[in-house]
Amino acid sequence: MKRLLLMLTAALFCAQMYAATGDTTTVQTFSGLEMNKHGNYDTTIEFPDGSKTYRKVLMTFTLGKRKCAGYNPNNAGDKPGQTGWCGDWDYTVQNFLMTKSGDVFELGRYITPYARENAPRTPTSWTQRYVWDVTDFYPILKDSATFRINYSGYSWGFTADVKFEFIEGTPPRNVLGIEKVWGGSSRFGDTSQATQIEDRVDTKSLTAPTNTKFAELTFNVSGHGNDDNNCCEFNNKFYEVELNNVKFDKTQMWRDDCGANHLYPQSGTWLLNRTNWCPGDIVFTNVHKLAGITGGSNFDLDVDFENYIGKVTINGRSWGSFIYQGNVFYYDAFNKSVDASLEDIIAPSTHETHFRRNPVTGHPTVKIRNTGSTTITTVKFKYELQGGTGQKEYTWSSTLNSLESAEINFPPFYDLGNVTTNGKFNVEIAEVNGSADADASNNKMSSDFEPAVTYDTKMIFHVQANNVPGEVKWKITDMFNNHVVAERTADVANKLYSDTVSLGVAMYKLEVIDVNCDGLSWWAFPGAGSGKFYVTRMTSGLQLPLKGYFGGDFGCGFTQYFNVKWPTGVVDNSMLSQHITAYPNPASNELNIGLGGFDNVDGVLRITDMTGRVVYTQAVTAPAVKVNVSGLSNGVYTVSYFENGNEELHLMTRVMIAK
Repeated sequence: MKRLLLMLTAALFCAQMYAATGDTTTVQTFSGLEMNKHGNYDTTIEFPDGSKTYRKVLMTFTLGKRKCAGYNPNNAGDKPGQTGWCGDWDYTVQNFLMTKSGDVFELGRYITPYARENAPRTPTSWTQRYVWDVTDFYPILKDSATFRINYSGYSWGFTADVKFEFIEGTPPRNVLGIEKVWGGSSRFGDTSQATQIEDRVDTKSLTAPTNTKFAELTFNVSGHGNDDNNCCEFNNKFYEVELNNVKFDKTQMWRDDCGANHLYPQSGTWLLNRTNWCPGDIVFTNVHKLAGITGGSNFDLDVDFENYIGKVTINGRSWGSFIYQGNVFYYDAFNKSVDASLEDIIAPSTHETHFRRNPVTGHPTVKIRNTGSTTITTVKFKYELQGGTGQKEYTWSSTLNSLESAEINFPPFYDLGNVTTNGKFNVEIAEVNGSADADASNNKMSSDFEPAVTYDTKMIFHVQANNVPGEVKWKITDMFNNHVVAERTADVANKLYSDTVSLGVAMYKLEVIDVNCDGLSWWAFPGAGSGKFYVTRMTSGLQLPLKGYFGGDFGCGFTQYFNVKWPTGVVDNSMLSQHITAYPNPASNELNIGLGGFDNVDGVLRITDMTGRVVYTQAVTAPAVKVNVSGLSNGVYTVSYFENGNEELHLMTRVMIAK
């Protein structure tokens, strides 16, 4: 079984650029729709006529907010004297396609966030993009059809914008047929009801179309409601797929990472783990390969849920249920042998899905997918910051089987440590398994990005635990060598730890981690009290910016990338007239070193790496020196000048070597 995280393509489709062999056709369904009632919203749409092939088809649902008349977020609620709700609750949103033949397919499902307008991430202007790769639904995405949004909410405040993008080209495999085998909502644990899920998700006898080479079951399920055991929203259950009376792919219906949600903080219980969903995120689709199914195969298929008998005796509780949809897809052979597709630029990126991992410094991160029939062992990438120091190359080596995806970190990229303005990051796949791959149209992407912040060389890091000690720690990692250079655990309740940290010029990652995933303060756990975290300057005591910190409500933690840049001028402040400079910085092949303020230059020039190892020494008698650094490895170096006969005179500066 493979978990298919459909959201992984979000940044690619909405914020990045494609280099496609053909055009992209956009079909708009809803635009600015106000979801102001519970139930269905239908519209008729015209898809392309099916005369062209598409390598990718994407559905983007942009969720927004609207003003609710009379609503006051500081007095929200449905009690007397309160002003109602407006985008405050987690509601299920399902997106269906209804064909002329009467078939109804769910294309994607997500849960709205707790998005009160006075929360820091969800003001009235807030939007969130949810993107699904619906390429395999292409056989039904043709001509006219009805598109339906089902909104389960009983309060309002959300808007909807939905569009499809058809990108011309060749898909990994042609879909020969799609069968919806189950779909609906059923109680779980109530043995008195005929609506039990085992009665609805029953055994199906199916036949694979002619020429079928592969078959897969996609199963989308989410748990809702709470009986005495908190089933089904907060109770971890499993199911098993059964093919021809043989069970396989036991699958837990559970999200254990809600505290790491990219949309945080929210104005409700966003960080609690749930049954295959988190507030503000899509519902994962599980993909199960049906081994041995080929053209003309007759087979029986079932999904068996964990045996469970619930009860409802507690006031306010009700029977839980699962919302589910199961489809079987039949595929022809692969259309390409050796092919890799760039699926996403995770960092650097401004896409909201990657909020926790940006603005980044150090390592760019991309996601690729093997869209061919051959196992991939190497991929050569070329990448750059537009207007930066030029294109860099990196070859990744591993094993990536057909249809598998991989997240790849590039080596330290020094342009990210020097950039100070917004820009664009470009990346392309240059080779796969040592040569050009089969499809160049899915090899290039670009992302918009913001620069990481710049911090001082010496700062004070402050952390105070709440009433529960030992859960929260911070650590700083040098992105060049992945070494932790400083860390602290707040292991005494309510004690403020203030650590002075001195850092050299480099690119760093600050991580604040909560092992219990409930942050330093959270309104739903008042007994835990409130802790705090902040960083101050040594000189002024002013607090430095922390993009991911919202008063302690950060769930599992947050990350702040930052650069430290040392001046390239005088270090010895007692001799301001004498100084050393080095340029270009970063350098690749040749470094120009200047010595100013001297009547006569007579000394030794020395270059050392970050470990203190001397890598270059030269006697100098002139104020300008050219040094060949082509043999030095990428990294940060110290350039020092020592004057002969004057041990007190020691000038130094820092440079980066980046090739």
